[in-house]
Amino acid sequence: MTKLTRRGLLLGAGGTALAGCANGIGSNGAATIDARVASTQSYLHSAYPSTAQLDDKAAGTLVMPLMTKAALGAGGAFGRGALLVDGATIDYYSAAQASLGFQLGAQQYAHVLYFMTNDALYDFRTSPGWTAGADIEYALNDRGANLSASTVTQLSPVIGVVFGQAGLLAGASLAGTKYTRIIP
Repeated sequence: MTKLTRRGLLLGAGGTALAGCANGIGSNGAATIDARVASTQSYLHSAYPSTAQLDDKAAGTLVMPLMTKAALGAGGAFGRGALLVDGATIDYYSAAQASLGFQLGAQQYAHVLYFMTNDALYDFRTSPGWTAGADIEYALNDRGANLSASTVTQLSPVIGVVFGQAGLLAGASLAGTKYTRIIP
């Protein structure tokens, strides 16, 4: 007989909540991701016009159109997206994040990583599992009132933009998010 523990219950509930969110798992693969990426970029450029400058100057852009995050003590986030170079999709990636602490709720959001140097893009593409950390400069605070493509942010090797937060979980962060190349 299996003994039910609090840890097992929390992990099971978190996994069930995350699995129940519509984030593209089991979809039509590349075509679905490409459509979501195009829609996300269109929204981002219309809502925050200065992101078009970042696109123009970036060596590559990773667009994650839908990240789903759920937490009940332990939490996690998952999403899929595409890496674009010169506007063309060259790879597909999944993003996964785990967290532990006082948290409860669910949230969906989108994010884009702008690789401003060829070295940063090369490091990302050749890594077996690149993890977002302290080296990301955030160009968009909560709700995005102050997005800009200033000289300071353009000198950062990786710029992260988080937007479109919806749900009952406060805050969306990319710290600790692991990106892995996939075949959709």
